Amino acid sequence: MKRFLVLSLLCASLFCLAQDAVSQEFPKMDNSPMDVSYFPPRVAFRAFAKTEEEKNVKPLIRVIYSRPQAKGRKVFTDLEKPGNIWRVGANEATELMFFQDVKIGDTPVAAGRYTVYAMLGKSEWTIYLSNDLDRWGHYAFKPEDSSVAQITVPVEKTAELVEAMSIVFESADLGAHMIIAWDDTMVRVPITL
Repeated sequence: MKRFLVLSLLCASLFCLAQDAVSQEFPKMDNSPMDVSYFPPRVAFRAFAKTEEEKNVKPLIRVIYSRPQAKGRKVFTDLEKPGNIWRVGANEATELMFFQDVKIGDTPVAAGRYTVYAMLGKSEWTIYLSNDLDRWGHYAFKPEDSSVAQITVPVEKTAELVEAMSIVFESADLGAHMIIAWDDTMVRVPITL
């Protein structure tokens, strides 16, 4: 009888757990999905490389960011205004990971995780790297308190409109440029490796 009671309670518990798993509600897909870019650009796919040299390439930089869309808005005049701090994306602050020590401008930056912010201007942006991690938005960011490096870079026009904000890396003489582009605007952030 005792075994029957224990078995009955176990079955009832499993039934309740199964009901909880079935009734779990998941959030809808975000309007600004998260994305990732690496430098070198195809390093995440190294397992599919054809040569041993390509298979042994290690990542040097990774950026994780959310990709808001322009949706017909003039992004850097109506949505994100000059003179304001921007989180460089949407939702959580954009996160930049260096797998080795680098330089941003003349400032040495140790390997590690950082968040990225921009002070927007019409002709130039000041890009900040912060050690204030795991933040939603830019609301708590204070450049004087948590910045480990900053650099001012000129604003350029894109060749075509970029609907979803994008970050990519390109090779440069001393390392890489992190290119941030959205709408008709882009900047190149030099990173010395």
